[in-house]
Amino acid sequence: MVYDLLVIGGGVNGCGVARDAAGRGLSVALVEMNDLASGTSSASTKLIHGGLRYLEYGAFRLVHEALAEREVLLRIAPHIIWPLRFVLPHQKGLRPAWELRLGLFIYDHLGGRLILPASRSLDLARDPAGEPLKGDRTRGFEYSDCWVDDARLVVLNAMDAVARGARIETRAKAVAAERVDGHWRVSVEKDQKRNVIEARAVVNAAGPWASVVLDGLFNAHPGAHVRMVQGSHIVVARLFDHDRCYLFQNADGRIVFAIPYETDFTLIGTTDRDWHEHPDHVRATADEIAYLCAAANEYFQRQITPADVVWSYSGVRPLYDDGAKAAQAATRDYVLLLDRGSGAQAPLLTIFGGKITTYRKLAEHVMRKLASTLPKAGAPRWTHAAALPGGDFPVDGFDNLVDQLHAAHPWLEPALARRLARSYGTRAMAMLAGARGAEALGRHFGADLHEIEARYLVDHEFARTATDVLWRRSKLGLRLSADEAAALEDWMSQIVSR
Repeated sequence: MVYDLLVIGGGVNGCGVARDAAGRGLSVALVEMNDLASGTSSASTKLIHGGLRYLEYGAFRLVHEALAEREVLLRIAPHIIWPLRFVLPHQKGLRPAWELRLGLFIYDHLGGRLILPASRSLDLARDPAGEPLKGDRTRGFEYSDCWVDDARLVVLNAMDAVARGARIETRAKAVAAERVDGHWRVSVEKDQKRNVIEARAVVNAAGPWASVVLDGLFNAHPGAHVRMVQGSHIVVARLFDHDRCYLFQNADGRIVFAIPYETDFTLIGTTDRDWHEHPDHVRATADEIAYLCAAANEYFQRQITPADVVWSYSGVRPLYDDGAKAAQAATRDYVLLLDRGSGAQAPLLTIFGGKITTYRKLAEHVMRKLASTLPKAGAPRWTHAAALPGGDFPVDGFDNLVDQLHAAHPWLEPALARRLARSYGTRAMAMLAGARGAEALGRHFGADLHEIEARYLVDHEFARTATDVLWRRSKLGLRLSADEAAALEDWMSQIVSR
């Protein structure tokens, strides 16, 4: 079989392209050398946002597109995306208050906001958001963006692509490619075996590995390059009791978020520094962890040290190298480079840069780029109105969904019912179909993880290891002990090998 399109890379851009293409009627294959979202797409700050700070760099087109996308994504995935209010304390000596207020006015009006509430000024001496802060912060502002479960966003796009006919192969590494008779022949290694996938076009969506793919597989040297920028995050015990987030300005010009995380924790990030090593080796360094602790300590009354960090993670943002001197100034916009070889040969399209918020628009742009070669890619756009798996309920209907799930299964612990609804949306009903009591949940692995959920993740969400389950399909790794995680790994290895 010759596929219309082969996508290399199972991050948010690759899975978004595969979903969009499959929905337009193209035959699609996707290969990912590790697990879905195992790289940058699970190492984000977990935000669907316009990028308030990008206004300083004049990136109005990018911010406009991202702001408009917030509510599109909120509508199609209201289980894993939800609104958040962000508190921006004014810091004397940094950006003046008038500049912040002007930036927020533009932010409110640039993207056609309909659902999310507008920004407003805050008296932090009176507002509960001021209570965790040091006393010299009395003035601030509040604005809207959205939270996203980033790795689940990737998986849901892959699931929907499969439902529309795509072939998704994880732990499958593309190792060689050549143009033959007007199409691509790409050799793929999986389970120590090699096979060939043929396609009329290839999309290189390998993120930080995009240049490695270009050089190693295609022997292509396009002149454009990925600028790898490291972003690290830390997780500590909850630092405040309310459900709003903070955006802190730093004296070095960078900003840091502090976000409620997984009920009992606070997520703090991110760093911005150039990364010159192989993307396989990225990790949060001691210097970055200390930097994030110090940034939080500038604002919060409760002081933290690296010893308080319960988890850290790091990713490499594959930004387009626009020559900016500072990593935080490098463009977050995306660039699509189309290579047809010598003449009108089978196209190779490489994605440089991008951000999680604009992945769906990026996929639409990829389709437009390929339409001259693949006519079906020119079919009408559709992803803006089609719910992702589990997201077929109203934006304001989450609490009602939780009530329905609990009414159908009154023996479920309320916290578990809420977590399942938040992770799986309406698909939680299918997961629990036929379950008559707590015993139907099966083996208990720790926290509130049971066999019925783990089997669902293996059968429907491409999970193959305990790490897939505990750190990408969920964040239950924060709650399971090392022994419990090892027991899950042993169980997973037996299930997957059958």
